[in-house]
Amino acid sequence: MTAEITIARSGAAQVIRFNRPEKKNALRSEMYAAMRTALIEGDADPAIAAHIFIGCEGIFTAGSDISEFASRADGNTALSDHVQAFIRHLPHVDKPMIAAVDGLAVGIGTTLLFHCDLAYATPAATFRTPFLDLGLVPEAGSSLIAPRLMGHARAFEMLVMGGVFDAERALGAGLINGVVDAGELEATALAAAAKLAAKPPEALAAARKLLRGDPGEVAAQIDTEIDIFAERLSSPEAREAFAAFFEKRAPNFKRG
Repeated sequence: MTAEITIARSGAAQVIRFNRPEKKNALRSEMYAAMRTALIEGDADPAIAAHIFIGCEGIFTAGSDISEFASRADGNTALSDHVQAFIRHLPHVDKPMIAAVDGLAVGIGTTLLFHCDLAYATPAATFRTPFLDLGLVPEAGSSLIAPRLMGHARAFEMLVMGGVFDAERALGAGLINGVVDAGELEATALAAAAKLAAKPPEALAAARKLLRGDPGEVAAQIDTEIDIFAERLSSPEAREAFAAFFEKRAPNFKRG
């Protein structure tokens, strides 16, 4: 485990907290490993009814640590094994997942929500997936789930155009269930988990499976995304995008 992900029990909820505020809760490989372990152990614990993802200090997460991506664009293995394992595990989580979002929700901070069953956000929350700006492609099954949830036009705006969705737009698009004040965010998520804990557990599990559908379909899309993502990560476009990011300049993408 890593201190940058804290795991706590609150009633029947397992609270998975991003705890790297000095880096805007950007996720390193070890953090992905800790989250996957927590999901597996929570699913196996009959006292846990739901998993809650939450950030700290007014930030959900700035997404994957871009310095790790940049090092892999220079020729290392594509996505780390821990990142791949976490993303591939998402369709196979057995118990409900709840997101409580305040501030930035970038990249996986947004695509994770497509796997959550309930999500709440503060008025300060913003959702953005700048994959294409980095020469990459969407991940975590978002290229399949987002158009189904939001419709093609809004999914294209979010995943391809990199448009920023505020909390109200995210609510209208069906990405979140409600907008609450920052001081009420965690309590709202915990209350939702408590309501789920009061349901008959076998019926809850069966109903969730019916609503989420075949996990194999999402898993297959994730595999395809990871393959393309790996190709893109070592592409000239990605190398230029990362160089421009760190040099604080506009990228120069060659056409034709």
